Amino acid sequence: MSVLQMQRISICALKKDRKAILEELQELGVLEIETSKVTADGLDRPDTAEEKQRSEKQALMLDQALDVLQEYAPEKTSIFASLEGKKLVARGSFLAAVKEREAILESAGKILSLKKKEAENKAEIVKLQTQKEALTPWLALDIPMNCEGTKKTKIFIGSIGSVMTQEEILTRIAQTAPDLSAVDVEIISADKDQTCLTAVCLRTEADRLEEALRASGFSRPAQSWEKIPAQELEEIEKKMEKVRSNIAGIQEEIRSMADLRENLKMLSDYCRTRAQRYEALAKIPQTQKTFLVSGYVAAKNAKKLAQRLERQFTLSVEIEELAEDEEAPVQLENGKAAASVEGVLEAFGLPGKGEVDPTRIMFVFYVFLFGMMLSDAAYGLIVFVACAVLLKKFPRMSESMAKSLRMFMYCGISTIVWGVLFGGYFGNIVDIVSEKFFGVTVTVPAVWFMPLNDPMKLLVFSMLFGLIHLFTGLGIKGYMCLRDKRYMDFFCDVVLWYCLLVGLILMLLPSSIFASIAQANIVLPEPVNLLAKVLAIAGAAGIVLMSGRGRKNPALRLALGAYDLYNITGWLSDVLSYSRLLALGLATGVIASVVNQMAGMLGNGIIGIIGFILIFIVGHTLNLGINLLGAYVHTNRLQFVEFFGKFYDGGGRAFAPFHSDTKYMDIMKEEEL
Repeated sequence: MSVLQMQRISICALKKDRKAILEELQELGVLEIETSKVTADGLDRPDTAEEKQRSEKQALMLDQALDVLQEYAPEKTSIFASLEGKKLVARGSFLAAVKEREAILESAGKILSLKKKEAENKAEIVKLQTQKEALTPWLALDIPMNCEGTKKTKIFIGSIGSVMTQEEILTRIAQTAPDLSAVDVEIISADKDQTCLTAVCLRTEADRLEEALRASGFSRPAQSWEKIPAQELEEIEKKMEKVRSNIAGIQEEIRSMADLRENLKMLSDYCRTRAQRYEALAKIPQTQKTFLVSGYVAAKNAKKLAQRLERQFTLSVEIEELAEDEEAPVQLENGKAAASVEGVLEAFGLPGKGEVDPTRIMFVFYVFLFGMMLSDAAYGLIVFVACAVLLKKFPRMSESMAKSLRMFMYCGISTIVWGVLFGGYFGNIVDIVSEKFFGVTVTVPAVWFMPLNDPMKLLVFSMLFGLIHLFTGLGIKGYMCLRDKRYMDFFCDVVLWYCLLVGLILMLLPSSIFASIAQANIVLPEPVNLLAKVLAIAGAAGIVLMSGRGRKNPALRLALGAYDLYNITGWLSDVLSYSRLLALGLATGVIASVVNQMAGMLGNGIIGIIGFILIFIVGHTLNLGINLLGAYVHTNRLQFVEFFGKFYDGGGRAFAPFHSDTKYMDIMKEEEL
């Protein structure tokens, strides 16, 4: 159980070294900058908002350029790309890219400019396509769309928003304008939405014809062309072909810049870390010639950090212990195995001030209970091998992902052990295969017992393991009381509860209720029975009398004590919660057996064998997935509610060191602290 001790470090240095010192601190990533409590006359904090915004804008532009390259020259990635982690690059390559910053930014701007030009050309294609669609109904017209007629005649070119024949149109015109001397109407095209037509009359009668046409819903085209529609269509297609050629050329030019991808990534990360430095700089108070960095650092790193800085710069470093009322950030340090469940702990909350880190103890119970819930050796082997292979193949995956896979790997080992103890290998697959294909039933015996044959025995042991889990949580609470020299709290809140609970358990063991559950009669010696009663009565009386010890009013003290004693029902519900170990353990075996029975119902021919294999693979894959999720959720629940409920509140703030938070690359460090 290890929460690293934190110290406050204050670094006073010359302003001319500010950039180099911040870069050094960012590379090391061991200091959390916290200067809110630093106040003094003559100190001010620089306004770096503009510089930070500029760096963020450059990083965004580079990211957008990379997105464009990914669109037209995508990198080849595997299905496990998310596990590969960031690429590790040498510092020399990174610095070389930084030196070429202006050229790389110019290239990124060119890529975005080409993308913009491509978008404009695509918009032009849409525009031309719209013109083409608008022109299509008029292809049979053998005069320009903007033709007005001759000296003595007037031509109307347009459409009516319904399907009409030439005869119907002429009839409408005759009804609306019967005094027209001569009208000629020609249908150019017609579909379900409109009828395209031309109408010719004398110029002297044009107004009356137009009025008659409008009465029938006539409207002129939204766009008119100077050439005959067929010629206009040919021109549009030529333009579209030219624009498509331009788009292809632009895309090819973008693809030709794919070799800039690595430099773009490195410079993007540089701009991103530069913005982070400006953000940190805004927190740092300074004078005309000096500046002050203050914050939290793990005690084990404090002296090393001070020595390293003093070797390189002219500065003053002061290390001091934190004040009693100061809430330090939390940084955990556990072995590789125990650290695998730190993510589970962080999901609940990091240790608050004065609390212990329960990670190592939680790891033991977590793996133990998870394996008991999944409890199939074959499933455990699959989980173990899959996680071990991924951890070996992708050593640069993110730390959180590595921890999760390592946790499931250990849970897989536990599942193998429990599967062997319970005789579970893909359920009862050995029985089914031996009987179906060899005519002889072969059963792999359980090293301990088979839960499907003796579920009540598993229930008893589930509750026993639950009691051990809960008693361990109460024991940790007792440890914290002794560590903090709260001896009265230790006696009243821990010892008395142990007395009550142990007494009640010893009284329950010889009872008929327990005998019916465990299917075994337990007879304890009379002195033990007497001891059980004494422990239970003493524990209960002590809780009633001492739980309200902080109150002066005797009646209130007794009332609070009685209320606290009522919490025994909470202990009962907590113990019963561990029956989920039985439920999930049985569910894994039962579903697996059902899958095997379904597969075994098919014949022994080729079709039967193929069907058996398919049902086996699909069924057990689903069963493994469902029960793996169930084991994960319910193991977390037992930790968060039952175990942590006895001693742990959480609420600590995670240690957030000033470091290079890159997106694409990890820069190789020259040396560790």
